[in-house]
Amino acid sequence: MSTNITAGVTKHTKHAQIARPHLGEFGRHELAILGAPCGKIKELVARLLPHLAPALSVAYVDADHAAGDDAAAGGASPIMLAGAAAELTDKITFRRVDQHLTLDPFTQKELLANQSIVLVNGNHFRAKQQIIILDPAKPLDRKLDRLTDVRAVLLPEGITEIPEYLRTHLPQIDQLPVLALADTAAIAAFVQQWWRESRPPLRGLVLAGGMSQRMQTDKGRLNYHGLEQRQYAAQLLAEVCTDVLVSCRPDQATELPEGLTPLPDRFLGLGPVGGILSAFQLDPNSAWLVVPCDLPFLSAATLQYLAEHRNPGKVATAFQSPENEFPEPLTSIWEPRSYGVLLRFLSLGYSCPRKALINSDIELLTPQKPEELRNVNTPQEREAAERELKA
Repeated sequence: MSTNITAGVTKHTKHAQIARPHLGEFGRHELAILGAPCGKIKELVARLLPHLAPALSVAYVDADHAAGDDAAAGGASPIMLAGAAAELTDKITFRRVDQHLTLDPFTQKELLANQSIVLVNGNHFRAKQQIIILDPAKPLDRKLDRLTDVRAVLLPEGITEIPEYLRTHLPQIDQLPVLALADTAAIAAFVQQWWRESRPPLRGLVLAGGMSQRMQTDKGRLNYHGLEQRQYAAQLLAEVCTDVLVSCRPDQATELPEGLTPLPDRFLGLGPVGGILSAFQLDPNSAWLVVPCDLPFLSAATLQYLAEHRNPGKVATAFQSPENEFPEPLTSIWEPRSYGVLLRFLSLGYSCPRKALINSDIELLTPQKPEELRNVNTPQEREAAERELKA
């Protein structure tokens, strides 16, 4: 049980108050396609897939009520053959994602969490946003309650007028993109642009909560550039992020320099992954550009390069380590979907963020200046770094 205290009044709540991801029925980015017979919707999705994949991993959600219990035939479906990364199908008596599972609403979100986009047959299921098809064979007058956030209108051949009931229900319909249903390339381009515009904002996180045992003094408080390293790292992040927080131990929160915003660890005793998870618990709907406080050679140009080459469709965007082929987990952009990935690894007994990156779908970049990723962890390394920076 948690306790909230507001204006001297103690209020008890049954569960901890945590921020929840902005998920729809199936995923973070989902589009229902409705207003035409199911076969036409599925045919449209099959046409779109080659234009969207492999740059985007796309899932398709549909129902197969005609097949019922006898729908267990083997072989890949046309949607999977067209390039879908996953297909969730309601078979009346069960739902499946290429295997038979009992699916509740929470499980299906988890199973589709790795997809960049989920396209949904809106005749059967709801989704946060919609594309509508004006097909006279499947009018939308009985599905107006599903049109909560329409983003585009598709016109079959020979259809030029928008029904009056839609104009009444959607006063903004004249401002929406109107595309020909047969123009696959244009529809795919719209979906790609919609996805790019909906990418999560980028926030910054300085990791400064370590014990600095090898350095024998707080690495975040060292001064290489005329100010503390945690201030220096925060200034670099501020040039590419909407805002910057400093991950720290609870006992450090009150002694940060003026101008820095602390984020005390909520996942204690876990090292860097505890700081990253604390950031996602605070805001699971943003991406977090994470930087440790022990990189005195790091520059704003390197972080700008990382941000410019960010791939929001991946779990993370990371630099390859200058020392080996593995990713650098602590100079990386962690996308919202990585929250669940890190928690899954934690549930398996692993608190290493690098292990999570190695075993996930990430964008791996070659650093332009690998020397900037050099950690300074000991007094001897500190002395060497100070000499180099003064030279």
